[in-house]
Amino acid sequence: MQKQLETAQREMRIRNYSRKTIDCYLYGLKKYFTFKGTEFDQVHSDSIKDFLADCEKHKISPQSRNSFLHAIKFYYREVIGDKSVSHIRSAKRQKRLPEVLSRVEVQSILDATENEKHRILLALSYGAGLRVSEVINVRVADVRLEELTILVRQSKGQKDRLTVFPERLVTDIQHVIAGKQPQEYLFTSSRGGKLTTRSVQKMFERSLKQSGIKKHATFHSLRHSFATHLLENGVDVRYVQELLGHQNIRTTQIYTHVTNPSMRNIKSPF
Repeated sequence: MQKQLETAQREMRIRNYSRKTIDCYLYGLKKYFTFKGTEFDQVHSDSIKDFLADCEKHKISPQSRNSFLHAIKFYYREVIGDKSVSHIRSAKRQKRLPEVLSRVEVQSILDATENEKHRILLALSYGAGLRVSEVINVRVADVRLEELTILVRQSKGQKDRLTVFPERLVTDIQHVIAGKQPQEYLFTSSRGGKLTTRSVQKMFERSLKQSGIKKHATFHSLRHSFATHLLENGVDVRYVQELLGHQNIRTTQIYTHVTNPSMRNIKSPF
């Protein structure tokens, strides 16, 4: 099994896959190989379907099962050179509306954040629509205060993009970057090192609890709220797509389902 995993890893590195994708695919392949037990280089459609059915039996989410299937297909098509797995279909994903915070709720969360650096980080994440992995990687040189933009480097899909910088945070960010070199991270840990995604997520969770808001919101809800509030302000969905870095506009259009002003004006007949 180890030989097959190393071969797949080498192929992904050659193709410049992100570290996150490589780890995800290797995890899925290892689970499948463990289930299959033997003849890893031989395509057996029934084995793949039995594996996916076993995952469903153990309550593994459709998203994770699809990730496993993508990894299996990559291995057989791109490493082994056998395209006979293409007919195996992905699981139908559950369609859920994003958890969106109102403007008042976002402000309540910020007001409940006692640590000033944490407050600025959360405010910037909301005001620029940043993922948790993006905000911890922003460097001083990426913030362009004169243009009110942020350069998000090598984000999801290994693509750079520009997003807006909230003018309200100019003075706060100037204090944050004072004395820092251009290549230093904008936000660092108490020890001066790079923040982790989990530490930032916990930061949000503490502030959410302190605010008293009962919604099942996560750090990513700040990004959902950014997109929804832009659409409520009349920004074209295509511009929102560019700011979020979505490859497919259908991903962005989900926010139109939670920001329909006509729907909100309809009153129940009861």
